[in-house]
Amino acid sequence: MSKVSPAKKIITLALILALPGFLYYLLVAEGKNRYKPLAIYGPKQVAATSHIVNGKAIPDTIYHTLTDFNLTDQNGRPVSFKTFDKKIFVVDFFYTHCPTLCNQVNANMDSLATAWAKNKMVTFVSVTVDPQRDSEPVLSNYAKQFKPSPNWLFLTGDTATIYTLARKGLLVDALQAGKDDFIYSNKLILIDSQKRIRGYYSGILTNDVSQLNDELKVLITEELRKDDKPLY
Repeated sequence: MSKVSPAKKIITLALILALPGFLYYLLVAEGKNRYKPLAIYGPKQVAATSHIVNGKAIPDTIYHTLTDFNLTDQNGRPVSFKTFDKKIFVVDFFYTHCPTLCNQVNANMDSLATAWAKNKMVTFVSVTVDPQRDSEPVLSNYAKQFKPSPNWLFLTGDTATIYTLARKGLLVDALQAGKDDFIYSNKLILIDSQKRIRGYYSGILTNDVSQLNDELKVLITEELRKDDKPLY
Protein backbone atom coordinates (compact mmCIF):
# COMPACT_ATOMS: atom_id res chain seq x y z
CA MET A 1 0.00 0.00 0.00
CA SER A 2 1.43 3.36 -1.02
CA LYS A 3 1.95 5.95 1.69
CA VAL A 4 0.45 9.43 1.50
CA SER A 5 3.11 12.09 1.83
CA PRO A 6 2.90 14.54 4.76
CA ALA A 7 2.51 17.42 2.28
CA LYS A 8 -0.57 15.82 0.70
CA LYS A 9 -2.05 15.19 4.14
CA ILE A 10 -1.62 18.85 5.07
CA ILE A 11 -3.17 20.02 1.79
CA THR A 12 -6.14 17.65 2.21
CA LEU A 13 -6.70 18.78 5.80
CA ALA A 14 -6.52 22.45 4.77
CA LEU A 15 -9.14 21.90 2.05
CA ILE A 16 -11.50 20.17 4.49
CA LEU A 17 -11.15 22.98 7.03
CA ALA A 18 -11.56 25.68 4.40
CA LEU A 19 -14.66 24.20 2.72
CA PRO A 20 -17.34 25.48 5.18
CA GLY A 21 -15.94 28.99 5.05
CA PHE A 22 -15.75 28.89 1.27
CA LEU A 23 -19.39 27.78 0.99
CA TYR A 24 -20.43 30.55 3.35
CA TYR A 25 -18.49 33.07 1.25
CA LEU A 26 -20.34 31.94 -1.88
CA LEU A 27 -23.62 32.87 -0.21
CA VAL A 28 -22.57 35.86 1.86
CA ALA A 29 -19.58 38.15 1.43
CA GLU A 30 -19.12 41.62 2.84
CA GLY A 31 -22.80 41.80 3.71
CA LYS A 32 -23.94 41.14 0.12
CA ASN A 33 -26.27 38.40 -1.12
CA ARG A 34 -24.64 35.98 -3.53
CA TYR A 35 -27.81 34.07 -4.34
CA LYS A 36 -30.98 35.27 -6.00
CA PRO A 37 -33.65 35.89 -3.34
CA LEU A 38 -37.19 34.69 -3.94
CA ALA A 39 -39.85 37.16 -5.00
CA ILE A 40 -42.48 38.40 -2.53
CA TYR A 41 -45.95 38.24 -4.08
CA GLY A 42 -49.04 40.36 -3.58
CA PRO A 43 -49.76 44.09 -3.34
CA LYS A 44 -47.07 46.28 -1.81
CA GLN A 45 -47.08 49.69 -0.10
CA VAL A 46 -44.32 52.20 0.60
CA ALA A 47 -43.90 52.63 4.35
CA ALA A 48 -43.31 55.88 6.20
CA THR A 49 -40.11 54.40 7.63
CA SER A 50 -36.80 53.83 5.86
CA HIS A 51 -33.44 52.08 6.22
CA ILE A 52 -29.91 53.14 5.31
CA VAL A 53 -28.01 51.47 2.45
CA ASN A 54 -24.57 52.85 1.54
CA GLY A 55 -25.39 56.07 3.30
CA LYS A 56 -28.73 56.57 1.53
CA ALA A 57 -32.20 56.35 3.07
CA ILE A 58 -34.28 53.71 1.27
CA PRO A 59 -38.05 53.63 1.98
CA ASP A 60 -39.25 50.42 3.60
CA THR A 61 -41.84 48.28 1.85
CA ILE A 62 -44.99 46.88 3.46
CA TYR A 63 -45.67 43.51 1.84
CA HIS A 64 -48.90 41.56 1.61
CA THR A 65 -49.20 39.04 4.45
CA LEU A 66 -51.75 36.47 5.53
CA THR A 67 -54.08 37.31 8.38
CA ASP A 68 -54.53 34.88 11.24
CA PHE A 69 -57.05 32.06 10.88
CA ASN A 70 -58.52 29.30 13.02
CA LEU A 71 -58.96 25.87 11.45
CA THR A 72 -58.77 22.27 12.64
CA ASP A 73 -56.54 19.42 11.47
CA GLN A 74 -57.51 15.82 10.71
CA ASN A 75 -56.85 14.87 14.34
CA GLY A 76 -59.11 17.56 15.78
CA ARG A 77 -56.29 19.87 16.87
CA PRO A 78 -56.69 23.65 16.41
CA VAL A 79 -54.43 25.27 13.80
CA SER A 80 -53.62 28.98 13.61
CA PHE A 81 -50.62 31.25 13.11
CA LYS A 82 -49.23 29.91 16.39
CA THR A 83 -48.87 26.50 14.71
CA PHE A 84 -46.54 28.04 12.13
CA ASP A 85 -44.49 30.24 14.45
CA LYS A 86 -41.04 30.73 12.87
CA LYS A 87 -41.91 28.12 10.23
CA ILE A 88 -42.04 27.98 6.44
CA PHE A 89 -45.13 26.26 5.09
CA VAL A 90 -46.53 25.06 1.77
CA VAL A 91 -50.31 25.20 1.16
CA ASP A 92 -52.62 23.54 -1.34
CA PHE A 93 -56.41 23.21 -1.69
CA PHE A 94 -58.44 20.07 -2.41
CA TYR A 95 -61.61 18.19 -1.49
CA THR A 96 -61.85 14.50 -0.67
CA HIS A 97 -64.45 13.44 -3.24
CA CYS A 98 -62.94 15.30 -6.20
CA PRO A 99 -61.71 13.51 -9.33
CA THR A 100 -58.12 12.41 -9.85
CA LEU A 101 -56.69 15.97 -9.90
CA CYS A 102 -56.73 16.36 -6.11
CA ASN A 103 -55.00 13.04 -5.59
CA GLN A 104 -52.34 14.00 -8.13
CA VAL A 105 -51.64 17.30 -6.36
CA ASN A 106 -51.59 15.67 -2.94
CA ALA A 107 -49.36 12.85 -4.19
CA ASN A 108 -46.80 15.55 -4.99
CA MET A 109 -47.39 17.14 -1.58
CA ASP A 110 -46.77 13.71 -0.08
CA SER A 111 -43.40 13.35 -1.81
CA LEU A 112 -42.35 16.83 -0.64
CA ALA A 113 -43.55 16.29 2.93
CA THR A 114 -41.70 12.98 3.09
CA ALA A 115 -38.51 14.54 1.72
CA TRP A 116 -38.65 17.33 4.32
CA ALA A 117 -39.98 15.26 7.22
CA LYS A 118 -36.83 15.70 9.32
CA ASN A 119 -36.65 19.47 8.89
CA LYS A 120 -38.59 21.16 11.68
CA MET A 121 -38.62 24.49 9.83
CA VAL A 122 -41.02 23.25 7.13
CA THR A 123 -44.71 22.23 7.31
CA PHE A 124 -47.15 21.20 4.57
CA VAL A 125 -50.85 22.07 4.67
CA SER A 126 -53.75 20.79 2.55
CA VAL A 127 -57.00 22.73 3.07
CA THR A 128 -60.39 21.38 1.98
CA VAL A 129 -62.66 23.69 -0.03
CA ASP A 130 -65.65 21.52 0.97
CA PRO A 131 -65.67 21.69 4.78
CA GLN A 132 -69.38 20.79 5.00
CA ARG A 133 -68.52 17.26 3.86
CA ASP A 134 -64.88 17.09 4.83
CA SER A 135 -65.12 16.85 8.61
CA GLU A 136 -62.15 15.87 10.77
CA PRO A 137 -62.94 12.11 10.62
CA VAL A 138 -63.36 12.30 6.82
CA LEU A 139 -59.99 14.04 6.46
CA SER A 140 -58.36 11.53 8.79
CA ASN A 141 -59.67 8.65 6.68
CA TYR A 142 -58.61 10.40 3.44
CA ALA A 143 -55.09 11.00 4.77
CA LYS A 144 -54.55 7.29 5.43
CA GLN A 145 -54.01 6.62 1.73
CA PHE A 146 -50.85 8.76 1.88
CA LYS A 147 -49.63 7.68 5.33
CA PRO A 148 -48.60 11.32 5.86
CA SER A 149 -45.57 12.33 7.90
CA PRO A 150 -46.29 14.49 10.98
CA ASN A 151 -45.27 17.65 9.08
CA TRP A 152 -48.30 17.38 6.75
CA LEU A 153 -51.66 18.67 8.03
CA PHE A 154 -55.12 18.32 6.46
CA LEU A 155 -57.33 21.24 7.52
CA THR A 156 -61.05 21.93 7.72
CA GLY A 157 -63.21 24.61 9.31
CA ASP A 158 -65.96 27.01 8.32
CA THR A 159 -66.42 28.02 4.68
CA ALA A 160 -66.00 31.75 5.33
CA THR A 161 -62.59 31.26 6.97
CA ILE A 162 -61.31 28.92 4.26
CA TYR A 163 -62.47 30.99 1.31
CA THR A 164 -61.18 34.22 2.88
CA LEU A 165 -57.80 32.56 3.45
CA ALA A 166 -57.72 31.46 -0.20
CA ARG A 167 -58.94 34.63 -1.90
CA LYS A 168 -57.70 37.45 0.32
CA GLY A 169 -54.75 35.75 1.97
CA LEU A 170 -53.23 33.44 -0.62
CA LEU A 171 -54.72 35.31 -3.61
CA VAL A 172 -56.11 32.20 -5.35
CA ASP A 173 -59.59 30.99 -6.34
CA ALA A 174 -61.81 28.99 -4.00
CA LEU A 175 -65.58 28.82 -4.36
CA GLN A 176 -68.43 26.38 -4.75
CA ALA A 177 -69.77 26.34 -8.31
CA GLY A 178 -72.52 23.77 -7.76
CA LYS A 179 -73.66 21.02 -5.44
CA ASP A 180 -70.66 18.83 -6.21
CA ASP A 181 -68.43 21.25 -8.14
CA PHE A 182 -65.77 23.59 -6.79
CA ILE A 183 -63.53 26.13 -8.44
CA TYR A 184 -60.19 26.20 -6.69
CA SER A 185 -56.50 26.60 -7.44
CA ASN A 186 -54.26 23.57 -7.94
CA LYS A 187 -51.23 25.64 -6.96
CA LEU A 188 -48.76 24.81 -4.23
CA ILE A 189 -48.10 28.08 -2.41
CA LEU A 190 -44.87 28.78 -0.51
CA ILE A 191 -45.18 30.96 2.63
CA ASP A 192 -42.27 32.31 4.67
CA SER A 193 -42.09 32.70 8.46
CA GLN A 194 -43.39 36.29 8.17
CA LYS A 195 -46.56 34.93 6.48
CA ARG A 196 -45.64 36.38 3.07
CA ILE A 197 -46.22 34.58 -0.25
CA ARG A 198 -42.89 33.58 -1.80
CA GLY A 199 -43.91 31.35 -4.69
CA TYR A 200 -46.69 29.69 -6.72
CA TYR A 201 -46.15 26.28 -8.34
CA SER A 202 -48.44 23.97 -10.30
CA GLY A 203 -49.25 20.98 -8.15
CA ILE A 204 -49.49 18.70 -11.19
CA LEU A 205 -46.30 19.62 -13.05
CA THR A 206 -43.13 17.73 -12.13
CA ASN A 207 -40.87 20.65 -13.06
CA ASP A 208 -42.82 23.03 -10.81
CA VAL A 209 -42.70 20.61 -7.88
CA SER A 210 -38.95 20.22 -8.40
CA GLN A 211 -38.58 24.01 -8.50
CA LEU A 212 -40.51 24.30 -5.24
CA ASN A 213 -38.21 21.76 -3.64
CA ASP A 214 -35.16 23.80 -4.72
CA GLU A 215 -36.68 27.11 -3.64
CA LEU A 216 -37.47 25.72 -0.22
CA LYS A 217 -33.70 25.42 0.23
CA VAL A 218 -33.23 29.04 -0.84
CA LEU A 219 -35.91 30.22 1.58
CA ILE A 220 -34.41 28.23 4.45
CA THR A 221 -31.05 29.88 3.73
CA GLU A 222 -32.78 33.26 3.83
CA GLU A 223 -34.45 32.45 7.14
CA LEU A 224 -31.17 31.30 8.69
CA ARG A 225 -29.36 34.43 7.54
CA LYS A 226 -32.15 36.60 8.94
CA ASP A 227 -31.67 35.01 12.35
CA ASP A 228 -27.88 35.37 12.08
CA LYS A 229 -27.39 31.64 12.27
CA PRO A 230 -24.37 30.00 10.63
CA LEU A 231 -24.94 28.16 7.38
CA TYR A 232 -22.58 25.32 8.22
